[in-house]
Amino acid sequence: MVARAVTLRLAGAHDAPVMALMSRDLIEAGLAWRYSPRRVAALIAEDETAALVACDGAEVLGFAVMQFGDERAHLSLLCVLPAHQRRGIGRRVLEWLFESARVAGIASIHLELRADNEPGRLFYRALGFNETNLVPGYYEGRFAARRMVRTLRPTEPDPQSHRTS
Repeated sequence: MVARAVTLRLAGAHDAPVMALMSRDLIEAGLAWRYSPRRVAALIAEDETAALVACDGAEVLGFAVMQFGDERAHLSLLCVLPAHQRRGIGRRVLEWLFESARVAGIASIHLELRADNEPGRLFYRALGFNETNLVPGYYEGRFAARRMVRTLRPTEPDPQSHRTS
């Protein structure tokens, strides 16, 4: 299957259970299950959140959840089933979210991933993310996180910072 055969659509509440299970098994493995079906459904319902699923027919192959602020967005979750990785699905999902962020006037997109997730780090680097810092014990005090950012546009200067006396 090629990524072009995959359909991208906004997630609905009916997608929350499968998204939550994928998160538990593929993102949160070895951690307490934080993104339960109820929490994922709540994220999908938030006005300032974009939840996108990549599907082959009715089967969800991957998904992403990104929360939008005034100038910054935070990629909370991104997941593609292992059998469908390295086929461009994650890239397509992120490109859709990048364009949505640009249209919304977002200056930068931030994320965290496990510090030992080398394939994830390389994937995000290839998509223009830069590493900002390492946070020891970020995940339940047991696993370090790597923070990354992708700049979409320069931030607006604070008008208050240019005051003359």
